[in-house]
Amino acid sequence: MRMNRVTRVLLAAIAFLALRTNAGETAGETRTSAAPRFTLEQAILTALQQNPNILIARQEIERTKGLFIQMRAAALPQVNATAQFQDLDPHLGHIGGVTEQAGTSFINQAGAERQYTLEIAVNQVIFSGGRVPGQISSASFQRDSSYYSFRNAIDLIVATVRQQFYLVLLDRALIGVQEESVRLLQSQLQDQQNRFEAGTVPRFNVLQAQVALSNQIPQLITAQNNYRISQLQLAKTLGLDFDPRRGDQAPLEAVGELLYVPREMPITQAIAVAKENRPFIKQQKAVVLSNNSQVGVARSGYFPQINASAGEEFRSSPLTDNVRAARSGYIFGATGSWAIWDWGATYGLVKQARAILEESKATLDDDVRQVELEVQQAFANILQGRELLKATEKSVEQAAEALRLATARLDAGAGTQLEVLDARTQLTTAQSNRLQALYTYNAAVAEFDRATATEIKYSTCLDEPRTRQQLRTAGKPTPAPKPTPLPLNGDCAVKTTDTRTKTVKSSFGK
Repeated sequence: MRMNRVTRVLLAAIAFLALRTNAGETAGETRTSAAPRFTLEQAILTALQQNPNILIARQEIERTKGLFIQMRAAALPQVNATAQFQDLDPHLGHIGGVTEQAGTSFINQAGAERQYTLEIAVNQVIFSGGRVPGQISSASFQRDSSYYSFRNAIDLIVATVRQQFYLVLLDRALIGVQEESVRLLQSQLQDQQNRFEAGTVPRFNVLQAQVALSNQIPQLITAQNNYRISQLQLAKTLGLDFDPRRGDQAPLEAVGELLYVPREMPITQAIAVAKENRPFIKQQKAVVLSNNSQVGVARSGYFPQINASAGEEFRSSPLTDNVRAARSGYIFGATGSWAIWDWGATYGLVKQARAILEESKATLDDDVRQVELEVQQAFANILQGRELLKATEKSVEQAAEALRLATARLDAGAGTQLEVLDARTQLTTAQSNRLQALYTYNAAVAEFDRATATEIKYSTCLDEPRTRQQLRTAGKPTPAPKPTPLPLNGDCAVKTTDTRTKTVKSSFGK
């Protein structure tokens, strides 16, 4: 009777867990009905719109656009207006002449109590030793660098979303595996309990079934928690805010399942494609070119700086307050400065600029090797995932057949319960390994597409010299990536390939 009581308590706990799971699923259908459902394509597009890293990269483009406009303005004529107005106390007009006493000047303005001066002049840099062109060139390359950083952020976020999405699918599938295992062990326990009560098996068989079921329940709980955590991580990447109305329910629902889609690309071709397309490398190249321009800016200190100005000045009459009595005339002049001896200040600036340039070149070389390493690692992971899939291809079927035979042997009295429990464990392990292999392969493919820059396709209009002038005149905000038709007429755009083909707008300078 004591054994029966323990069995009933354990079965009640199992029934409660199953009921809670079913209730959670039912409540989830009710409470999470408002939770957004995402396919992989929808998740990627949502991240492109809302992910903070992409939003920050977009604003960095706007900052460098402003920097370029500021540097370009220095090469263009500057129109300045200067005005001055003075109202004198009438008592000062009765003092004759100019008298200086104790460092104080007394000025006689007998005719006019109000004076004004208005000057409108145009200033233009005539010669700067290469400083202004160098600053413009440096700002232009900084803007290019920010654009490539934006593209790199897109590639990284797309790969991250894919991997996290696959992890959600994996954790959800593992819950199904654990639930199936719990149900079978529960059935096994009930069967052994019935046999024990009938006197055909010893109490040891019931105890073994209880222990096996008790050991399986924590794995189910862990799988459920992993699923919940992976959903939260994906929601954070997508930029979804916490909704208090859903409480502790899932912030989203992933639609889809893990599939095997073969991906073939020789490693040599993959590395060559990555070196040509990766915005990570292009970004560092733009940094090198910007630093090279800064060397010219620093070297401009060796040369004179010459500015010219021309304009018109209007000046009030010193004899009357009549506005029409004002005098006007042209103003033309030039200013120049030359640091003939600065005790090595310019030399120090040039030395710093050259050192920064050499550092950026070394960083570029290392970045190329980093890209090669990332491609090779991703390629190795794809091979690993492919081999794991082959190794686990038959294991699930074999484990299921082994469980069926062990159960049949036990029913016929030729086998033992331990064989059945061991076969059940082997089947659960085989199913989990199969799912894990699918995730490993798909995650490796996502990283391989990012490392080779084949997940996103960009038009190369930014790299084309004929569009450089058009891009320099752009001051409009850079729009967020969004679904658009295929690019026409040289529009800068990005699009994903493979089975997730889509185009996302990323105009830089339109």
